[in-house]
Amino acid sequence: MVFFQITIDCLDPPALVRFWAQALGYTPVPPAEPDTPWNRHYRGRLGDGEEFDNRLFDPEGLRPPIWFQRVPEPKAGKNRVHLDVYPTARDDTLTQAERVARVDARVDELVALGAVVQWRDRDDDADDPYYYVVLQDPEGNEFCIS
Repeated sequence: MVFFQITIDCLDPPALVRFWAQALGYTPVPPAEPDTPWNRHYRGRLGDGEEFDNRLFDPEGLRPPIWFQRVPEPKAGKNRVHLDVYPTARDDTLTQAERVARVDARVDELVALGAVVQWRDRDDDADDPYYYVVLQDPEGNEFCIS
């Protein structure tokens, strides 16, 4: 198995760490469990520090970590890769009204943290309903809530 992280170029890593920690439920401290080489490496790099200001980790150690890499230039153009966040957990037992309510509640939380709504897309087709919202984080990186 190959281990990987997601790397996001940005001007202000600490600001994006604060935003995405709230958006994803991640933490700037590597988890103690599972005791993987990756987690040991970053716990060692943290040393006596309390937390990273440019990295986030899944507190359960199951999902990929994220590194916010400082770059000198602002974002230009559309993202070629983006995150999709699922407050619905892709639960097909939810009604469309429940799905919309969960997505909109999460969107409202993220807008309060500095995200900007770009557009909403919805189809109430009984056979394949969907609803998602495209947002930008505080540095303009696109992501979806669905």
